[in-house]
Amino acid sequence: MEANEAQELQEHAEHAEHDRMLRPVALTMTVLAVLVAVVTVLGHRTHTEVVLDQDKATDKWGEYQAQKTRSYNTTLSIDLMKVLTISDKEAAKKNVEGYRQHQEKWAEETKEDMAEAVALENEVKLAEARADRFDFGEALLEIGLVITSITLLTHKRIYWFVGLGFSVVGIVAAVLGVLLK
Repeated sequence: MEANEAQELQEHAEHAEHDRMLRPVALTMTVLAVLVAVVTVLGHRTHTEVVLDQDKATDKWGEYQAQKTRSYNTTLSIDLMKVLTISDKEAAKKNVEGYRQHQEKWAEETKEDMAEAVALENEVKLAEARADRFDFGEALLEIGLVITSITLLTHKRIYWFVGLGFSVVGIVAAVLGVLLK
């Protein structure tokens, strides 16, 4: 065997050794890319949930405000009927009694609307907290993926370990987002 051939075989062996060292890194990068995609989708869906829940809460607060306005206007009508000279006192009393029944109904409905609106706002806060965790997890997973990819350029495993560290923290953040109820 010539010296040339021996050197070439040695170079092939070294190259094969580098390829074996980089396979786990490439596999890690593939898994991280999939995790980034999953966490991104979870984050986007959670942000959509926030917007929809906020819209529902706003609608409920609008209903509450409309009930309060009707109740106030009815109170004004009752007060006005008390001070005006009315020819048909019985009809006026009947109207006032009808207004009072509406007032009682509206008082109950406004309490329910307020409770529903507050509950919806609490759902919004919870969904926002979940979305924040998904966003944080996504960012850390992306950082981990980029740092891990530096291993392919430098052939230094320290970047792989640092990338794995960021990725683990990102996974924990995303899991906390899923578990937050």
